[in-house]
Amino acid sequence: MTLGLGARIDDARPRVVAALAGHCRDLDLAEDSFADAVTALLALPAAALPDNIGGWLYVAARRRMVDGLRQASRRQQLLAREAVLEDDVAAILAFPEPIADDRLRLVFVCAHPAIAPDIRVALALRTLFGVPMDRLAAALLMPVATLYQRLGRAKAKIRDAGIGFDVPDRRHWPDRLEAVLATLELGYAVAYADGAAALDADLAPEVRRLAALLVELMPGEAEVLGLAALIDLGESRRAARVDAQGMMVPLSQQDPGQWDRAAIDHAVHLLGRAAAVGQGGPRQLLAAIHLTHARRVVADAPPDWTMIAALYDMLLTLRPGPATATARAVAVARRDGAAAGLAALDAIAANEVAHHRGWHSARAHLLADLGQHGAAAAAFARALALHPPPAEAAYLTAQRNRLLTPPRPVGR
Repeated sequence: MTLGLGARIDDARPRVVAALAGHCRDLDLAEDSFADAVTALLALPAAALPDNIGGWLYVAARRRMVDGLRQASRRQQLLAREAVLEDDVAAILAFPEPIADDRLRLVFVCAHPAIAPDIRVALALRTLFGVPMDRLAAALLMPVATLYQRLGRAKAKIRDAGIGFDVPDRRHWPDRLEAVLATLELGYAVAYADGAAALDADLAPEVRRLAALLVELMPGEAEVLGLAALIDLGESRRAARVDAQGMMVPLSQQDPGQWDRAAIDHAVHLLGRAAAVGQGGPRQLLAAIHLTHARRVVADAPPDWTMIAALYDMLLTLRPGPATATARAVAVARRDGAAAGLAALDAIAANEVAHHRGWHSARAHLLADLGQHGAAAAAFARALALHPPPAEAAYLTAQRNRLLTPPRPVGR
């Protein structure tokens, strides 16, 4: 398979799967039918490849879908939903304006209010972006098996309730905006955590592009502007996040000379526009926190940890949960010392952080700062057991090994 063909298949996938699901209301069947169609496409000789890859995949997948419905004895569904196979493919694959971008349009489609909020996000990231299940589960702080079960229930609900895969009218966009923003925010967080791996290289720029498109579509929404600013600030540090050996470089140890000042300035502009709207929100607060870190390059000054801790206090009221509480505890440690930060970490309910790699990693660092090297090494091991991406795994392993390596005697 050539790279060009692979890219064309990837581009067609979200449109074709959504079109299929719109007919059968069954995501599993739509995805399986698409996979079968791809297999058939790849079996064709190069000379027989169609010009319209998306159209060919749609027709082939739909035929397989119809066969699946027949074999499953869903004849009533088939008669109700299946038009002739000679449908106008261009009409099936085309979606109405005003959302001109295929993928952003389908993020809105997946953000259906009948589906639980966190599963809407997971469904979109899995179906439209192909994010691996282990990365999704880690970002949602749940076991992979639990995520599989919840996605399965959501797909069953879509199928059994006949939930439509239709593009919402503009007047209904606000009803789905939070889910759309959450999808893009979590998608970027997953990519950011991936460091220098392929997911970061592919997904992060795509999410940034979609966030910028959303700003064009909804310029008066403060949280849209806040999300775009947050992503710009994250991307401003791309060149400094991983060292030459592929190891993650923590934010506090990054060289600000490698940060992209233009991206930071654009984020400042976006946050200024958001402030003018006058509607606060969690993404604006997160962007403000990241901007405080950017003082290192903007003002040649260290981060203001008192300000950062205060911003996290505000964020905790808008977005309570273990991720926010963990980040706040780290800020408290920088402001008041490692013991205070550790106390804040340990105050978070244990069942909420069992699958939170960041909590275990932060606890390991603070234990090490307090000289409790054995406990710190064990905490690093627990973070490693939660399957971090390669760059982060390399960093955590190095930190754990440093604690386990006995110091060399002086003079030898």
